Amino acid sequence: MWQAPPAVTPYPREWLPALDLPAPGPQNRWTVLLRLLLLIPQFVVTWVLSVVAFFVTVVGWFGALVLGRLPGFAADYLSAYVPYETRVTSYLLLTHDRYPPFAFRTPSYPAQVELRPGELNRLAVLFRLILVIPAAVVQGLLYAGWWVVGWISWLVVLILGRMPQPLFEATAAILRYRMRYMAYLLMLTPAYPKRLFGDEPGEEPGGPVSATRPLVLSGAGRGLLVAFLVLGLLSGATSSITANVTSDDDDEVKQVTGPLRPGP
Repeated sequence: MWQAPPAVTPYPREWLPALDLPAPGPQNRWTVLLRLLLLIPQFVVTWVLSVVAFFVTVVGWFGALVLGRLPGFAADYLSAYVPYETRVTSYLLLTHDRYPPFAFRTPSYPAQVELRPGELNRLAVLFRLILVIPAAVVQGLLYAGWWVVGWISWLVVLILGRMPQPLFEATAAILRYRMRYMAYLLMLTPAYPKRLFGDEPGEEPGGPVSATRPLVLSGAGRGLLVAFLVLGLLSGATSSITANVTSDDDDEVKQVTGPLRPGP
């Protein structure tokens, strides 16, 4: 008797590093007003940690070429560094009002990052710096675009005492993409950064985990994200043109105002 063949097991979906943020809530206007000043100690600590992360990554890159995965010490340190840097950036970008602690492990902190270091493709590790260029450009444009109008975002949050939902969605999308870019660059994941414009509703098995997992963007949130990309592109183009004009002017001044030398 004929029997139906067994159902084909669906191909496992690629897992991407996850960012959990709470929904936007009330913020203390004083901490919003002084946000940059309050973060100065964190900027110093993050810079020191980034210097260490650079050397750990270099050693880890050689180890990943041999082992096909990051050595244990490199995976442990970088898996702590990326969430730390992301927590500081999430506070800087006004997504919440809780000051980031000076600690690697903070299970009760509002912003959480889930990483799963594992097996890596050695060829992708070898050419990691080349492969990551498109993602680096995208995250650079997004980040620059956010800061072009960052003072407006700061003023809105200062006046309202909270971040509007569309601005929160766009900012969270930038923050998540930047975190995934860093995780890929530092070989903490084989998954290339993607899903910039959010996830589909109901994509997280078992229901939503946080306000950004899944991250579902409204039309206004997507529009802001596109605006940040365009602003970042315009900012980069303007800076490049200004630099070229300044360089040409300097060359012309050098030719015209050269030192006078007495003739024979």
